[in-house]
Amino acid sequence: MALIISLETSSNVCSVALYNYTELISCSEILVQKSHSSLLTVMIQQCVEQAGYKLSDLNAVAVSAGPGSYTGLRIGASVAKGLCYSLEIPLIAVDTLYSMGAMVAEFVEPDSIICPMLDARRMEVYCALLDSRLNVLSPSLPKVLSVDSFEIELENTQIFFFGNGSDKFYHLLGNKRNAKFLPNIYPSAKGIGKLALKKFEISDFENVIYFEPNYLKEFVSASKLNS
Repeated sequence: MALIISLETSSNVCSVALYNYTELISCSEILVQKSHSSLLTVMIQQCVEQAGYKLSDLNAVAVSAGPGSYTGLRIGASVAKGLCYSLEIPLIAVDTLYSMGAMVAEFVEPDSIICPMLDARRMEVYCALLDSRLNVLSPSLPKVLSVDSFEIELENTQIFFFGNGSDKFYHLLGNKRNAKFLPNIYPSAKGIGKLALKKFEISDFENVIYFEPNYLKEFVSASKLNS
């Protein structure tokens, strides 16, 4: 048995998913602003119990490693570490953007590229480029968008853009050949769980003491942004 609980707190959507190997057996997602700290532990307990298990049955905890909301990622990491400590099970970290890619890869053409995008304020996004088999072509990085972004890749390859950062790119790019935009794709624990099993099978675990999310950028408070 590989019973893995996955946590996703990098965006406004707080979600928990329970996988037994590749089978999704329980999932909960809630969109309530600034609710992650108060709801996450309750969602975990409910997700496990509704599937007929106990927390002590878990074999690992997988968590969104970022990029995304600074506060949200810290909450997810803190709760994940607490579970791993108390249950003495390993911690798995999954890149947020790669997990979004895992949710769409099976639905796109085999020779296309997928580009998950998360809003990083103004005209900047966090993004990555993956092929349809989820091989990383360009790692997760912050990028300032312009009309010339991905110009070379779009010349010969169809690219699927999605996530809450892709909306502003659509307004820049418009109906450009080879650029496809997928609506309503957001970070989800279901995507984290899809990628967690492979890491579990090769014992690709994090140091529970020293693990920190990959923020990609230094935290800037709202007060500084508005000053």
